Amino acid sequence: MNRGTRTLVVLVVAVLAAAAASYGVYTAISNIPERRVEISTRKAVVASTQLSVGQKLTSDLVKVVDWPERTPVQGGFADIAEVLDRGLISGVVENEPITESKLAAKGAGAGMPPTITPGMRAISVRVNDASSVAGFVAPGTRVDVMTIIQRANEDPFSRVVVSNVQVLTANTRYDQEDAKKGESIRSTVVTLMVSPMDAERITLAQAKGELMLTLRNPLDVQPTESTGVSTATLFGAAPKPASKPTGRKAPPAPELPVVPVVEKEIPYTVESIRGAKRSIDPLK
Repeated sequence: MNRGTRTLVVLVVAVLAAAAASYGVYTAISNIPERRVEISTRKAVVASTQLSVGQKLTSDLVKVVDWPERTPVQGGFADIAEVLDRGLISGVVENEPITESKLAAKGAGAGMPPTITPGMRAISVRVNDASSVAGFVAPGTRVDVMTIIQRANEDPFSRVVVSNVQVLTANTRYDQEDAKKGESIRSTVVTLMVSPMDAERITLAQAKGELMLTLRNPLDVQPTESTGVSTATLFGAAPKPASKPTGRKAPPAPELPVVPVVEKEIPYTVESIRGAKRSIDPLK
């Protein structure tokens, strides 16, 4: 048997041995009996579909599922009857557990009223694509409310009326799909949550002029400090008004005393040289 034949035989034997070993391991693993580990579970009420803010919960919108007992849902429910006829104050997605913090109080009903924080008020303002930042003023965002007032016989004036205001709704519904995709929501009415005093300011500003909304970064919570802008100060500080004449003559400036100029006489001298001796004498 030559060298090439021996090499081929060794290669074939190695391949067959590897195949046999692999088959044996596969057979041994397949014959291992299946052992299931029982995990302790408890019941939890979850949403059966995606639900929006203000929606009233009914039996077809929620369901009960098994939830691992080692990771319980804080504030969750185990019985559907505990969540029926209660309104949502926060949107949920499919299979998300329903918790007490996401529901309005019992008897508060559904819709927007339960979402208003105690002590605050909801007020609606009319907007368009320009005044609502091209439709990107969506529920949950925060805005500043600015007014533009046309004053009689005076320059138009613009100023921030209320700052850092939360938007409750755009139009009459909360489109979660558009908000999730980052798309704009075309709306003509935006509802804001403000304090009673801020509601008075917005009402007066809306009656006297035009309202504009400016979108804020959600991490920016500092109040907006502004003194407003008029046409006169649009391109810089207004010039200082000239002082008006009072009708009285200004007192004359005090006369300075005249100091006479005294001319000094320039003395003349005579220089004399006698041998190695030099002398200077005044001229008489």
